[in-house]
Amino acid sequence: MHIHILGICGTFMGGIAVIARQAGHKVTGCDANVYPPMSTQLQAQGIELIEGYHPRQIDLKPDLFVIGNVVARGNPLMEEILNRGLAFTSGPQWLYENVLRGKWVLAVAGTHGKTTTTSMLAWILEHAGLNPGFLIGGVPLNFGISARATDSSFFVIEADEYDTAFFDKRSKFVHYLPRTAILNNLEFDHADIFPDLAAIETQFHHLVRTVPGNGLIIANAREQSMRRVLARGSWSKVEWLGVEEGWTAKPRDEHAFDVFLEGGPRGTVNWELLGEHNRSNALAALAGARHAGVPVAKGIDALAEFRNVKRRMEVRGTVNGVTVYDDFAHHPTAIDTTIAGLRSKVRGARILAVLEPRSNTMKMGIMKDALAGSLAGADLVFCYTRDLGWDAQPVLASLGAKSKSFDDPGELLKAIVVECRPGDHVLVMSNGGFGGIHAKLLEALAK
Repeated sequence: MHIHILGICGTFMGGIAVIARQAGHKVTGCDANVYPPMSTQLQAQGIELIEGYHPRQIDLKPDLFVIGNVVARGNPLMEEILNRGLAFTSGPQWLYENVLRGKWVLAVAGTHGKTTTTSMLAWILEHAGLNPGFLIGGVPLNFGISARATDSSFFVIEADEYDTAFFDKRSKFVHYLPRTAILNNLEFDHADIFPDLAAIETQFHHLVRTVPGNGLIIANAREQSMRRVLARGSWSKVEWLGVEEGWTAKPRDEHAFDVFLEGGPRGTVNWELLGEHNRSNALAALAGARHAGVPVAKGIDALAEFRNVKRRMEVRGTVNGVTVYDDFAHHPTAIDTTIAGLRSKVRGARILAVLEPRSNTMKMGIMKDALAGSLAGADLVFCYTRDLGWDAQPVLASLGAKSKSFDDPGELLKAIVVECRPGDHVLVMSNGGFGGIHAKLLEALAK
């Protein structure tokens, strides 16, 4: 079968493309404003990418169009598909019907940590010899690819609450029907499609309704939002994270922590990752893998070899004593925990935080009042404000002279370079490509 994917360079739809290609389908796709790592991953898989959405793509004559949620009515190619009555479906629906049906699906949901937790879980199952299929919203370094199809009965998926498509406004994750569901956390996000936190909680409630009676829900007990979701109804066993009657982590130092289940010690994780948020992610992954039959001790051994995910505190290079990191953080909570994690590593060294508030929620100003507090742990803050829609300077005023805003990328780059000195750590945070600022910064520092 030939499938043509609209919006192919999004992390989810790019994963669909890889899985479909591995399953033997002919795959082509189109998108706008493509950037690595997804564009390079698709090209490496031999998948043809077409820039833009010109209606002439109809002439490819695919058997099926798979529509990403970036596509809206008015998209010229989509309008041509509708006008001609051609076959189309959503990415989540295609995935369930062609890949997930009949498999033991392990789904990881939550506002923060989905990609990292899903990567940990897939790696634990891989380390245990279970050869899982997976679809992850990033590129885990242990695998070097964001998605794969296997003949295993297990499939691990990052379960996003964003809507499915312009013609299906349910959250993506209601299509997956997981036997193991991890609910990491839940905060307000995606203000472009959800009016408030209660609306997101309703979608999580719908997900809970799809977990079978012999399934397992693993939920963060420290999140009142999660408790509210499960109070609305749960028909499966629940294991809690962060409380003595469930799973807990007690740090030994910045790179080691002890794992406890129902108060009993299960072993010690020694690994490269940093921060309380990653310890919580690890507990969720261990719990999910245990439900699939992997002993906790084996899971702990696997985590010692876990190498994290591209764009999650990824070191892009060190030049003249200045280290540049790339991180996907874009929500104030994620920004705060990312800076805290780096601080635990670099101690008293200077952290220069470079932020592009690019998500729809940030552009709408929904989270702007929490932004200054989330950046307070950095020594200097550089905010890129082009197309932001609100004035960042008064919002960041409480940070004083250590905060600067720029709407010109060239001026932003110059200002960072001027401030850098040996021993500094430059933490670049964006959920987009940020104009390739990482490579430009390293080049400028070298000069």
